[in-house]
Amino acid sequence: MEKVRLGIIGIGAQGDAYAGFIAEGKVKNMVIGAICDIDPETKAMCAEKYPDVPFYNNYIDMLESGNVDAVVTTVPHYLHPQMGIDALKRNIHILLEKPAGVYTKQVRELNKFAATKPELTFAIMFNQRTNPLYIKLKEIIDNGEIGKIRRTNWIITTWWRPQGYYDQSAWRATWGGEGGGVLVNQAPHQIDLLQWICGMPKKVYSTVKYGYQRNIAVEDEVTTILDYGNGATGVFITCTHDFIGTDRFEILGDKGKIVVDDSKRITINRLKKSENEMNASMSWADACRIFEIGDMGEIYSEEVLEFESVWGAQHITVLENFAANIIEGTPLIAPGTDGINGVGFANAIHLSSWLGKEVELPVDEDLYFAELNKKIEEENKQLVLQ
Repeated sequence: MEKVRLGIIGIGAQGDAYAGFIAEGKVKNMVIGAICDIDPETKAMCAEKYPDVPFYNNYIDMLESGNVDAVVTTVPHYLHPQMGIDALKRNIHILLEKPAGVYTKQVRELNKFAATKPELTFAIMFNQRTNPLYIKLKEIIDNGEIGKIRRTNWIITTWWRPQGYYDQSAWRATWGGEGGGVLVNQAPHQIDLLQWICGMPKKVYSTVKYGYQRNIAVEDEVTTILDYGNGATGVFITCTHDFIGTDRFEILGDKGKIVVDDSKRITINRLKKSENEMNASMSWADACRIFEIGDMGEIYSEEVLEFESVWGAQHITVLENFAANIIEGTPLIAPGTDGINGVGFANAIHLSSWLGKEVELPVDEDLYFAELNKKIEEENKQLVLQ
């Protein structure tokens, strides 16, 4: 195979962006094999923009057409796992858009089936894993440069969305259509990065507000306390009603501290002695002297790294990596099986707020599914009353 013929299922904003990248020759070893969408207006648009690309209104027909080697699923979240299974059944490689699904039970079924098709490529669009800043951050943590993690704090509130955003489509911000709010739509990348870099928490306790500042059924405000099970703790905060927005990620270790601002700058403070060593050897008088003088150079060094990120480049890198894995066996940046981690993380946050108590991970899949269905039933009753 010289080039991967990619089928794009769903040609909304994201699908059209991918089609554009490929059509403009920006994605190495990939061409558009076919496009699928159920919207007649979309078909007319594609006929004009991509006149030589076959168009289907049924994705199974596209999978069986012989026109595609692989597909990407830029569709509502609930559909990702089943579409993934349907593609793999037909020996078609699959790239899932994030999140991998709405609940871990459906994602686990996909992962289990994918394991029976090891010759096929199964990946997920966690494009932030290609961001040089987060690659560097993971490298620092993995190398133990700030020692054992004691605490993580991430406030990511740069997701401001007006009511008009939610009113674009009936499925948006609904339990039955989208399966959640900011946790499943805007913040999955940060949830993935948090567990990818720092590991999965063992327990979460969350305060979540649903329809807090927007007329929606799902969450637009989240505060979660994390327990990593080894003494380390964390806080994760996100929302969609902060117009100013903050993106600040802190990781405290016993040998230093890292602060990431706006996903553009990393400040690394490396202690010359671990905090444990200083605690054991430093008198209160010595500590007072250091703080009075204010010169911390003898205590820790500081390094500041600046990064630039161009929108689209990260998506292109994942698409190229997906093609390279299919053609050459290049290791995947984000294996599809990793998608269950972020889904489980988000499920636990939801479940904790619904039950009003701390929840352990891995989440109780049957309990979560039952509680989610209650939300969907309540939502459907309200729609009928309206």
